[in-house]
Amino acid sequence: MGEDAYKVKVAKDLEDLIPNFLGNRRKELDALRVALAAADFEQLRLLGHRMRGVGNSYGFEHVSVIGKHIEDGARSGDKAGLAAQIEDYGNYLSKVQIVYE
Repeated sequence: MGEDAYKVKVAKDLEDLIPNFLGNRRKELDALRVALAAADFEQLRLLGHRMRGVGNSYGFEHVSVIGKHIEDGARSGDKAGLAAQIEDYGNYLSKVQIVYE
């Protein structure tokens, strides 16, 4: 993933909401890891579906993209693919840079 993929442009009026949004994404990452360890594909599907919805709403398109991959991987039971997506998500969350416009 290129450096630009970690830059997110967010509307200035959402600035107060972003710390809580990112805190929830980190909790979500933990929940994804727990669900994967338990092979709880239904929980993974639900979490992925939620990610798809909230990512674009706040300007975090990559969260939605990963959410779709997680949702699809959970439906097919692709544990290795899910592990890779969850690792990518953790990497993304650790490096994301926000630019308020």
